[in-house]
Amino acid sequence: MIWRRFPLLLLACLSTFPIAASAQTAPAPPALVAEKDMPADPRFSADRVKADVAFLADDLLEGRDTGSIGYEIAARYVAQRFASLGLTPLGDRKDGKSDWLQRVTFQKTERLDVPSGIAVTGPAGSASFAHAVDSFVGVSANEPRLDVSAPLVFVGYGFKNDRLGIDDYKGLDVKGKIVVMLRGFPEGLPSEPAAYLVNSKYKFAQAHGAIGVIQIDTDQSAKMRPWERRISSAFQPSFSWVGPDGRAFDETPNIRVGASVSDKAAQAMFAGAARSLAQVRKEAGRKGARPTGFALKTSARIFGESKSSRVTSPNVVAMIPGSDPALAGEYVILSGHLDHIGVSPAKPDDAPGKDRINNGALDNAAGVATLMEVAHVMANEQNKPRRSVIFLASTAEEKGLLGADYYARHPTVPIEKIVGNVDLDMPVLTYSFVDVTAYGADHSTLGALTAQAVAPMKVTVAPDPIPEETVFVRSDHYMFVQQGVPAVFLATGFGNGGEAAYRRYDGDNYHQVGDDMNQPIDWRAGARFAEANYRITRAMADGDTPPLWLKGDFFGDLFAPKAKKAEPGK
Repeated sequence: MIWRRFPLLLLACLSTFPIAASAQTAPAPPALVAEKDMPADPRFSADRVKADVAFLADDLLEGRDTGSIGYEIAARYVAQRFASLGLTPLGDRKDGKSDWLQRVTFQKTERLDVPSGIAVTGPAGSASFAHAVDSFVGVSANEPRLDVSAPLVFVGYGFKNDRLGIDDYKGLDVKGKIVVMLRGFPEGLPSEPAAYLVNSKYKFAQAHGAIGVIQIDTDQSAKMRPWERRISSAFQPSFSWVGPDGRAFDETPNIRVGASVSDKAAQAMFAGAARSLAQVRKEAGRKGARPTGFALKTSARIFGESKSSRVTSPNVVAMIPGSDPALAGEYVILSGHLDHIGVSPAKPDDAPGKDRINNGALDNAAGVATLMEVAHVMANEQNKPRRSVIFLASTAEEKGLLGADYYARHPTVPIEKIVGNVDLDMPVLTYSFVDVTAYGADHSTLGALTAQAVAPMKVTVAPDPIPEETVFVRSDHYMFVQQGVPAVFLATGFGNGGEAAYRRYDGDNYHQVGDDMNQPIDWRAGARFAEANYRITRAMADGDTPPLWLKGDFFGDLFAPKAKKAEPGK
């Protein structure tokens, strides 16, 4: 799961009354609900879920990295499971027939071992800041030899949105220049619209004519992700999917270079400026404050070189055709990413035979096993869903949600006929869950639909427990949202010991070799999670009305402005 690369902010519980600590008695923890007390549909098999996770997380597959043989084995395993269930293939068309696989070509861009970094020139003279020391210079998929020089302009957070009344570019001339912007977003903005703004910073810069972006830390962002941790991935390759024109896809081709800098380099960029970096950061630390921009008195040269190669890796796509002639031409998608991060590089001090395989049992073999279990039960039912149901096991999620993005932009059915999506990513199945979180549920009728669907299981839908993490925009479902499709990302909740389970997994096993079959996985919880997703998928597929964005919703208005909307609360 890519979004979990961001540090989990732990929740704090505040007492209603300010009683002195010495006078308090710690409340007893609530009794946990026993597994046997949670109802389960016997059609969903814990053993099948376990067997699928065991295969996909086996060392033989070497962590299912994008473009690897291990991933190809996993993709063919999923395809053959779909075939054995009698599903309809819905991948690439070959000789007039559809295949199970939608083959995606990726461009893999790697940094060359030559000097790269940022040189800053201004009133204090010139100074250079090397990549992976005091700068982090991104590689360009379509410009292997980067050498970009331009004046610098500070643009605050770099946001532009009329609905929220924000224009950080007002009165600034950034055409042909490199913009310097604060990382993150100011406290006080709604978290999910703010996350959209953060994800769109390069688009805003391009729309105003900038040719480069440099991000600098606020005091808060530096605490959340220290510079030393940020540069730990400074030499990882980047991936882009390749479009029909043969070029690596780039949403902001006019932004020739993107970079981040340390505090030392940021200080150099603000040399002689109208306001100091310290003043800007102090203002940014106040709730709701957005420092205004101004031209800096410095310029920067950003340079580096890279090489590129092409790899392919498939999405796996299958379908159960709808049974209602009037609705069969509409599609709901149940998705989950099949890839993981592969094998960690060896370190000089590694012990002989040290395990370096990141098996990805929960991230996301468990999600794909859930998807296949739903397909198994649905395929064996006599009464098939009214709408057609697509099962999508996507590739390259760990590289930036790329497989889902490719499918959402190149779907094998008309995109306007895809009416809803539920995405499964990294369910933590080490406890008996009593609630689920449907990230994004507040934006569409999928919120009420999800709650009604899982209620017979004695499962509730809990509010987002970590809104500051803006999970809604950080997994595959958001690629469908950007195409106007109502979507949610379903996760096991924080109730009944779930928060502690998340903390343990995040600290001990996430993106580490410990995410394997040696974890204390509760397979009955896996079967119940499959049942929950089945119920939600069937409700989407069988409803008289498809999922609808809520009237006045930020994302519905942004990505589906002409779509029919539902009144909030209905």
